[in-house]
Amino acid sequence: MVFPVVFLKLADWVLYQLLANSCYRAARKMRNYGFFLRNQTLRSPPQQQAASLFPSVTKCDVGNSRRFDTLVCDIHGVLLGSDTFFPYFMLVAFEGGSIVRAFLLLLSCSFLWVLDSELKLRIMIFISFCGLRKKDIESVGRAVLPKFYLENLNLQVYEVWSKTSSRVVFTSIPRVMVEGFLHEYMSASGVVGTELHTVGNRFTGLLSSSGLLVKHNALKEHFGDKKPDVGLGSSSLHDQYFISLCKEAYVVNMEDGKSNLSSFMPRDKYPKPLIFHDGRLAFLPTPFATLSMFLWLPFGIVLSILRIFVGICLPYKLAVICATLSGVQLKFQGCFPSSNSQHKKGVLYVCTHRTLLDPVFLSTALCKPLTAVTYSLSKMSELIAPIKTVRLTRDRKQDGETMQKLLSEGDLVVCPEGTTCREPYLLRFSSLFAELADEIVPVAINAHVSMFYGTTASGLKCLDPIFFLMNPRPSYHVQILGKVPQEFTCAGGRSSLEVANYIQRKLADALGFECTTLTRRDKYLMLAGNEGVVHENKRN
Repeated sequence: MVFPVVFLKLADWVLYQLLANSCYRAARKMRNYGFFLRNQTLRSPPQQQAASLFPSVTKCDVGNSRRFDTLVCDIHGVLLGSDTFFPYFMLVAFEGGSIVRAFLLLLSCSFLWVLDSELKLRIMIFISFCGLRKKDIESVGRAVLPKFYLENLNLQVYEVWSKTSSRVVFTSIPRVMVEGFLHEYMSASGVVGTELHTVGNRFTGLLSSSGLLVKHNALKEHFGDKKPDVGLGSSSLHDQYFISLCKEAYVVNMEDGKSNLSSFMPRDKYPKPLIFHDGRLAFLPTPFATLSMFLWLPFGIVLSILRIFVGICLPYKLAVICATLSGVQLKFQGCFPSSNSQHKKGVLYVCTHRTLLDPVFLSTALCKPLTAVTYSLSKMSELIAPIKTVRLTRDRKQDGETMQKLLSEGDLVVCPEGTTCREPYLLRFSSLFAELADEIVPVAINAHVSMFYGTTASGLKCLDPIFFLMNPRPSYHVQILGKVPQEFTCAGGRSSLEVANYIQRKLADALGFECTTLTRRDKYLMLAGNEGVVHENKRN
């Protein structure tokens, strides 16, 4: 009974706002637009005129000897190099909700432009959050949004941020969207944002009784009579008032950032390395980019099915030609090992793990069938796989026996990281493979996408190959390195751990990646809140 009442109240309020206020605002905007066109001296909007009240953030002295005690700022338009909210609400709608919800949010763009900023924000919040579970949104805030926030960090602002002992962020967008990122990656001391109304463990899409956060009021309530040392804000009038309550105040001009590419933070200067992230979208979903995705989607689904059919049914060389014609970029290089009749065992190929399709593309590069072992594979992935796949149990003794048997039958592919990693890092290698074979061939594999990621930690894994092949121009680079010299194998007196670490470093050097000691368990604990192991329900 709660949701019908909420929808009725919301509908009544929205109709009033749209009919009583929005038409008037739209007319006023059009009138003002025409007025500014006729008066050349008044073309600069009020926000830009107000920017002269405070100096630019580039004027702030951040010398080695100077530090600040407290800093206050907003995230959008200040910490981030963009002041638009839409892409981040779209990520919540798509990754935390569904493709239908994302489409509704995209449709709302057709009338959001005529609304004032407060009403626009309320509508985006309602569409993005209504009915979603709190744990799903927390997962998006922890595993999806940080990647896009880091890629849009303002380097000039971060230089001031890093010189401060205590940092508090005040923002009008929902606190749940930014709190995880600001605490985990930016070491923020506090986050004050708009609070949302919930019923049980779900969001209603409405604001709490306190409404949208008013930053200058929240700052007074948070600090009392004490003034923060530094305030950073955008050039809007609201931010001018907000930062005027600080001892020093600086303005972040978006025009300076757009004209200066060095204002965006490079990966090697991230406050914390971005190793794990989740979600399907591989691009920042601005309105135009999102529209392009929806227009491509029907073609992408058909193309993905066609590419799968080509991989299953056609011979290797013909499959490569057809895949290339369909837009898949393939690059095979390296030392292709020849079969050695003196060895009864097959060759063990040790690959980096980018997607579930790694063994398939390696088999295509070698033009011969291989057997792949994996810890988790959906029924659908097994069905469409053009090569033999065998599941492992995570029992070291049993898995070792299984792999020994498979090696006695032919060549074997193993991905000792145990899970995929999207970023230029290699996870710790399991050393089990090093105990099983003397003929070990490392294979450096890398994949690139532009629209959809072909991996997931919390979504449906059976769709991983389909999403990868839905990209307009996905690419796969397979580099087969030479066989590991005998002196670096267990047969040469090395321990299995030394062999695993040696091959990990060799693959990292070939790809330009960085080695880590992180494991599959670390990835799933961070992204999905579990250890990534599916426990079967046993009935008594």
